[in-house]
Amino acid sequence: MSSRPLLHVRGHILTGPGRDDDVHDELWIVDGRISFTRPIAGGNSGGVNEPTVLTGWVLPGLVDAHCHVGLDAGGAVDRPTSERQALTDRDAGTLLIRDAGSPADTRWIDDREDLPRIVRAGRHIARTRRYIRNFAHEIEPGDLAAYVRREARRGDGWVKLVGDWIDRAEGDLAPCWPRWAVEEAIAAAHAEGARVTAHCFAEDSLRDLVEAGIDCVEHATGLTEETIPLFAERGVAIVPTLVNIGTFPRLAAGGEAKYPRWAEHMRRLHARRYDTVRAARDAGIPIFAGTDAGGSLAHGLIADEVAELVRAGLPVGEALSAASWGARRWLGRPGLTEGAPADLVIYPEDPRADVRVLAAPRHVVLRGRVVR
Repeated sequence: MSSRPLLHVRGHILTGPGRDDDVHDELWIVDGRISFTRPIAGGNSGGVNEPTVLTGWVLPGLVDAHCHVGLDAGGAVDRPTSERQALTDRDAGTLLIRDAGSPADTRWIDDREDLPRIVRAGRHIARTRRYIRNFAHEIEPGDLAAYVRREARRGDGWVKLVGDWIDRAEGDLAPCWPRWAVEEAIAAAHAEGARVTAHCFAEDSLRDLVEAGIDCVEHATGLTEETIPLFAERGVAIVPTLVNIGTFPRLAAGGEAKYPRWAEHMRRLHARRYDTVRAARDAGIPIFAGTDAGGSLAHGLIADEVAELVRAGLPVGEALSAASWGARRWLGRPGLTEGAPADLVIYPEDPRADVRVLAAPRHVVLRGRVVR
């Protein structure tokens, strides 16, 4: 006999971004799963006849498509810290995380019914001394394909490369890998059934990565009028992490004395960040919401990221989809559909009218239980 309660959710069930066709009046949660059919009296979960009623505007559990559970600014963290990170995300409405690189083993989270579901990309793979200390496997190009195969087998269908980082000899951002190495690596990942994404701030690494067959690029602040059509043609997604890009001026100020070229470059990328995202959207590039929480940024910022996407020019429905319906389809996870696991968030007002509503969920339901 299941211990999951019978729930009756009433109000405005937003099963998609449409204004009319995708809105339902109610759903039921029976044994932790969604049903749009009223259960038969006496036949519901645990024999309980009176359900708990929840009301409001309902979205599928939000998605943070770039989040690092098990990581902070110093590297891997312990289980209690990872748990706090995951709970913070959960209470903000994020119930599905694409963990875009972590040195910590967080598989134990899968056994916890009160924590978000995680789609892992294994550990970052970076060039030697070309990334944040203690975050990544730091290797040379000849080993890249082998490490990609390893992380593809450890992850949940994704691998994360560091595509560019500061080159101290040049004093500026520069690509980390030669073309032949990324071609081998991406082919290896695809042979393992995994998709590949890459951290990229600057312009110069993008063409090689896209032409080599990459599936996604994180940050993508270096997109230009030359590379935007290439992304659109190949269907390469971006996760702009605008709340992270907002820290660029502070980072630039901290490193300007030693690397003035890099600092100025970071400021330029920051200054055109909204224009870049708007141009990507107008070209038809798939865009998904991610916060980059877990390095130097706090967890629980998904509402802020959606608001940033709107500031960048995405229509509200598209910005919501980037963190809900569309993001779930992209990651191969269900939304508010018949028989799907009951992961949903309930708000007191319509988030389609004002995305700031996302910052204050009324209820969070995870695996059919009200957890907030």
